[in-house]
Amino acid sequence: MSDKIVLTSKHLPPPIGVWSHAVRVPEGRTLIYPSGFTSRDASGKVVAPNDAAGQMRQILVNLKAFVEEQGATLGDVIKVTVYTTDIEDFSKIHAVRREFFPKDPPASTMIQVTRMVDPTHKLELDAVVLAPRT
Repeated sequence: MSDKIVLTSKHLPPPIGVWSHAVRVPEGRTLIYPSGFTSRDASGKVVAPNDAAGQMRQILVNLKAFVEEQGATLGDVIKVTVYTTDIEDFSKIHAVRREFFPKDPPASTMIQVTRMVDPTHKLELDAVVLAPRT
């Protein structure tokens, strides 16, 4: 179980999606900064071309597999940035995120971009992960 500290503020509106106002890293802990995650599977095939919900699901499956290889869990993800080619997919993206982050979700930013490296990608996710204690 993560010992990240989820912060809220009475001066900010409640999140309208799956995120926390902020997450504090406990003293003495280190962070993992992986490269961006896309919807490619382990063989390199794009999963769910042009489908935001399907791509977010594969991205979070990839992220989960990665953090578990590091000895962490999705509960140790403290910050994500989601890049999307269509901000109108917000509710589809967050419906999937809710499945993977049901409690104390990471801090988050979502940004619409004009395009991705692969034209069938609608999303890319950048994450910061609290490394397990060694």
